[in-house]
Amino acid sequence: MIVDAHHHLWQVGRGDYDWMSPDVPVLARDYLAEDLRPVLRRAGVDRTVLVQAAQTEAETDFLLLLAAQADFVAGVVGWLDFEDAAFPAKLEALMRRPKFVGLRPMLQDHADDGYVLRPAVLANLRHLAAAGAAFDILTLPRHLPFVLRMLDAVPDLRAVVDHLSKPPVASGRLEGWAGDMALIAAHPGVFCKVSGLVTEARHQDWAPGDLAPYVRHVLDVFGADRLMFGSDWPVCLLAASYAEVMNAARGILDPLLDAEGMAKVFGGNAVRFYRL
Repeated sequence: MIVDAHHHLWQVGRGDYDWMSPDVPVLARDYLAEDLRPVLRRAGVDRTVLVQAAQTEAETDFLLLLAAQADFVAGVVGWLDFEDAAFPAKLEALMRRPKFVGLRPMLQDHADDGYVLRPAVLANLRHLAAAGAAFDILTLPRHLPFVLRMLDAVPDLRAVVDHLSKPPVASGRLEGWAGDMALIAAHPGVFCKVSGLVTEARHQDWAPGDLAPYVRHVLDVFGADRLMFGSDWPVCLLAASYAEVMNAARGILDPLLDAEGMAKVFGGNAVRFYRL
């Protein structure tokens, strides 16, 4: 089974995508299940994980409704306010919803780089860990030292780093990011998504060779058992088609992994991590 562990669906008219601009028309339009279905069929993808793109509970409800109607969506990563006093009760309600698998705060957009170390956030991360739900880490490299401290404080959290924490692919730099990712990988419960790299590269002028050093590094530090492929569709369309994203990931990893390792990265690990 091939699983895309990271994509989005959205309906612009819902009005809670604060980051979306009409100046970027490729993104500022609806992307729904029937738009993705033929793309997945051509790519040979069987199941997906649908990830939040708005910081509202209403969007999480919307995604769970879409997932109920789309057989290919195996799991939904939603959103809750980790400083909400009602967080435990709201999480308990979500845990009863079919296909709900975890939460993702949009840490990269938060004004406080150390948000994950706030007492209320740490307390609710412990609730998340106890409930058995997953935590998607959406960060930039500068956030990784704070994430490390968070992981030390909540060692039983089942977490995954989205998009390799968005390293500076366009510049080709690895220092700083590489060391922090190795420290993150030392936490055995943390996984990493091979996703989102084309939009950190030189957009229309990227090549798989630009992405390869970053993918090789996370393979070295996380291993084949803790990496999972994600397309980041439709955000990836800023720089590449779905097929180009998948082919780049396959082309980089295929010489480095045997058939069992490829099956893990392109499916098995997502099923195991998200308990699909």
